[in-house]
Amino acid sequence: MILTGLLIGALLGVVMQRGRFCVTGMIRDIFLARSWRTFVALLVVIAVHAVGLAALTSTGVITPENTTFAPVAVVAGGFIFGLGIILAGGCASGTWYRSAEGLVGSWIALAMYALSAAAMKYGALSDFNAWVKSWDTGLTTLPEFFGISPWWFAIGLAIGTFLLVRHFHRQDAKRPQVARLQNQPAWKRPLPVYTAGALIGVIGVIAWPLSAATGRNSGLGITTPTANTLQYGVTGDEGLVDWGVMLVLGLLVGAFIAAKATGEFRIRMPDANTAVRSIGGGLMMGVGASLAGGCTVGNGMVQTSLFSFQGWIALLFIAVGIGVGAKFWLKPARTAPSTTPASYSTDDSVNNSASAGTVALNNSAAQPAGFGGMQVATGLVSLQTADKGKVRNLGNGYYALDSMGAVCPFPLLEAKEAIADLDSGEHLVIDFDCTQGTDTIPQWAVDDGHQVIDFRETGEASWQITLQKDGAVS
Repeated sequence: MILTGLLIGALLGVVMQRGRFCVTGMIRDIFLARSWRTFVALLVVIAVHAVGLAALTSTGVITPENTTFAPVAVVAGGFIFGLGIILAGGCASGTWYRSAEGLVGSWIALAMYALSAAAMKYGALSDFNAWVKSWDTGLTTLPEFFGISPWWFAIGLAIGTFLLVRHFHRQDAKRPQVARLQNQPAWKRPLPVYTAGALIGVIGVIAWPLSAATGRNSGLGITTPTANTLQYGVTGDEGLVDWGVMLVLGLLVGAFIAAKATGEFRIRMPDANTAVRSIGGGLMMGVGASLAGGCTVGNGMVQTSLFSFQGWIALLFIAVGIGVGAKFWLKPARTAPSTTPASYSTDDSVNNSASAGTVALNNSAAQPAGFGGMQVATGLVSLQTADKGKVRNLGNGYYALDSMGAVCPFPLLEAKEAIADLDSGEHLVIDFDCTQGTDTIPQWAVDDGHQVIDFRETGEASWQITLQKDGAVS
């Protein structure tokens, strides 16, 4: 039965990778983009999960053990975890599946996350962990506190979430269509985020009875299994290898298969600043999640679906931590584009595109000489430093931005800053290798009224998108 954890984890990894499902980004969008659109996907997970767990509990299939609310630990832990995932570039599950995409920075964050979580649960920090949790209110869940059935909360949340999904679907129907990668088969396209949320909710419901059958009375979880994985590697204690450990290992395998099959896997080395952030962020993630009793999965998806005080208050303070971290740490760099061997520069990308006759534009009226599918000799492409931020002047109203190697959300932040310096009607050619950028950049372009002229894959886990400022067709 323990191997069912591997299967469920693999399914979870595939869905999260194909859905670009990142709780960090969903909450971050509230602060940076003033948008709740993607956060609703998390509510979809919770609502589906809540209805399923209420059904399983009511029929006696599972018997969840309600956690009690330790306010200092949950508030402090949630806040620290929120700060940490901003630095690490992803939450706990996001760090696992981004590691499977080849991001070495996520490998670093994952190692530090496992180390600090193990220290909090089994090692030198375990006494500190217990001391912070010593003030316990005894409060468990909202249904128990109010003395009513959890079905009232589950159905209410499901109805509210359905109305929000319908609202955003109607909003999207009134906007120009978000651009997709050109010449890409349907099976390689990312999952719609609400579909991914519903699937994750269903996977969570299936996970609990399978996990309980092995003696682990819990569902989806990342922090303790991550700590146990490291602890087993150090001690060899086979008792630590439970259903949860199989779950996280399966998540890694499933995400890798999905990324490799769709051309989204490539080893990507972080720069020094990103590496340092990954170390600090990973350490904070392990400490914060251990104090709070869970991460964005354990608290943000599972405990919230049980309507526990711990789950919802932890999620609130994770959001506060993300908001504070975003304000102080998420600022686009003003340095020159990276030309490290692990990536390629915008110069290389433009030259490669030009020699292949690409950089094709769909709007023929806006095509300058040398573009629009015509062959361009690489020696004729002018690449001189421009006076418009960190972009490079390609001539004829085209500017290039190299965001290769930049982790989410920096390609988007740099694109926003770069296009603000351009004149209306000018074009920005962006090269990036952040998987999440294939969704966030076209989405932002529609929201801000810029037209996507060209959007293509340029290599393994490498993309190029060309935008015309203020050129969207309504």
